[in-house]
Amino acid sequence: MNILVTGAGGMVGSHMVELLYAKGENVVGTYYKPTTDIKELSPEIKIIECDVRYASSVEKIIMEYQPEQIYHLAAQSYPTVSWDRPYETIETNINGTIAVYEAIKKVRKLLNKDYDPMVVVACSSAEYGETLNKLEGKEVYVKETAELLPLHPYGVSKVGQDLISFQYFMNDHIRCIRARIFNSTGTRKVNDVTSDFTYRAIQAERTGVYELRVGNLETKRAIMDQRDLVNALMLLAEKGTPGEAYNISSEHIYQMKDIVSMIEEQIGHKFEIKVDPALLRPTDERIIVGDVTKLKEHTGWKQNIPMKQTIADMLDYWRKRD
Repeated sequence: MNILVTGAGGMVGSHMVELLYAKGENVVGTYYKPTTDIKELSPEIKIIECDVRYASSVEKIIMEYQPEQIYHLAAQSYPTVSWDRPYETIETNINGTIAVYEAIKKVRKLLNKDYDPMVVVACSSAEYGETLNKLEGKEVYVKETAELLPLHPYGVSKVGQDLISFQYFMNDHIRCIRARIFNSTGTRKVNDVTSDFTYRAIQAERTGVYELRVGNLETKRAIMDQRDLVNALMLLAEKGTPGEAYNISSEHIYQMKDIVSMIEEQIGHKFEIKVDPALLRPTDERIIVGDVTKLKEHTGWKQNIPMKQTIADMLDYWRKRD
């Protein structure tokens, strides 16, 4: 099967192209300003540079390969960056998504009127925004029917991806899945708590200075392994109902101090904890968990990778990096 993965230079996309290649699929990945080291990918995996803001680049690839599945993961994916670069965020995330759908329409018009791919679009829990603040309780389980009230340009861009996908499904009958993704981590991840802690742990292991800079270790987060996320996306491509939105979220909640304990157990050494004021937030975030009832019922998905395994793999990854 011909499969296209946009954003193969990111954590999720890079792992997805590797998995699809290992399964024997004819996979093509695209990248632009990758957030991971794409040299880690096998040279046998076809990777093409493509800025999705330029529709002609997307069109060329889709017209050439006519993929039966398209995982559209390419994005400006940092909420903080979206404040500084709102134009780029909106253009990349919304216009880049439009480019995928318009390319499909062009294939139908010029090359193959029966072209009917499944498009899985990586949307985000950031779409819910202020709605999460209105829900009662410390642990907030949000359903796909919750109101979309994003709180930053990134969240707005993801709502745009989500709703433009629905529009193309309704009006052009392009099969698509709107995957609203919650917190995930794993090897190649940067700039989240688990990746920061595991990286600092390996630096401590190398120097023999077992100090760990932390913020608030009482904080709790629902975090899933990227392998469970990739599995969910692939199951949705096969079994999801076209046009529907699905939450993809961890069902397990972890306290940050427990993450530290798991790391200590793996490396066989206790840390001297140093609380860094720069890592403390003015107010603690609520625990955001996506209700995944719909995902499980429609696809049979379940979360398989325990956090201990995720941490062990991330520590090994950092050990081999430098």
